[in-house]
Amino acid sequence: MDKILVTGGLGFIGSHTVVELQNKGYNVIIIDDLSNSSINVLDGITAITGKKLEFEKLDLKNKQTVEAFFLKHQDIKGVIHFAASKAVGESVEKPLLYYENNINTLVYVLQEVQKLKNSNFIFSSSCTVYGQAEKMPISEDAPVKQAESPYGNTKKIGEDIITDACKVNPKMKAISLRYFNPIGAHKTAKIGELPIGVPQNLVPFITQTGVGMREQLSVFGDDYQTKDGTCIRDYIHVVDLAKAHVVALQRLLQNKNKSNNEVFNIGTGKGSSVLEVIQSFERVSNKKLNYKITSRREGDVVSAYADTHKANNELGWKAESSLDDAMLSAWKWQQQL
Repeated sequence: MDKILVTGGLGFIGSHTVVELQNKGYNVIIIDDLSNSSINVLDGITAITGKKLEFEKLDLKNKQTVEAFFLKHQDIKGVIHFAASKAVGESVEKPLLYYENNINTLVYVLQEVQKLKNSNFIFSSSCTVYGQAEKMPISEDAPVKQAESPYGNTKKIGEDIITDACKVNPKMKAISLRYFNPIGAHKTAKIGELPIGVPQNLVPFITQTGVGMREQLSVFGDDYQTKDGTCIRDYIHVVDLAKAHVVALQRLLQNKNKSNNEVFNIGTGKGSSVLEVIQSFERVSNKKLNYKITSRREGDVVSAYADTHKANNELGWKAESSLDDAMLSAWKWQQQL
């Protein structure tokens, strides 16, 4: 059983990826500093898989601690790196915190990964690197734009750092997965999205409004050049996204990669408007949602959805769940909470 390290493994995407790795028989070790997650997620993962896993509470901003950890775990075969701060708005208010947390930690982890016998690395990137792309759907060849936020910039810089590390070290093998908008929860409703404070993302705000925690949802603008005037995004079920990480990891472990630094878009290939997401929620929950149209929000791109041909053909991976599937799982998770 190959030992795989998952940093930030108790977060939203990390926890679902750990489940999929365990389902495939991998021996998983999780690092998380619990700054944006809960130790209870560990119980949720174990309840789903029925398997034990190793967990270490560890702050990746401490270089010596990272060195000591890897010294103890020389048999790690692959690293999936999720650990990062991820709120766009907060990153605008606290840019230095985001650069320290997202860039320094990446560098410290990569420095140790390249010392391992097996330097296989999966990076949690984002479609934010494309900014407002000129053409839809967005392929991996679309130009990487200047970031709209410090958060987006950390993803762009992160990819650059990995590119440079792979150039000088042919033993390093990396895949960056550029996610579109992950939503939903595990079908068991034992793990899901756990936003701290007011949700920054649409779907948890919808479900919290549906359950009565929030009075009203604001829809930021209905005067965009889109089918119903609201912004369009590519919403992907988190379990589909988690499976993409496992497939990417297997590609590296089996030496099927075509270069030692690859990039893949991970989305459904379909754009859904904010109003369509609301309608999907209303369908699966049989509830009317209390929402109002407000003015546009600064920094929002009009439209972003993926061209998934490369991931479909090269990785042999495809999103399987519909928007309604994802919304129903998010609603069940919210009710369980």
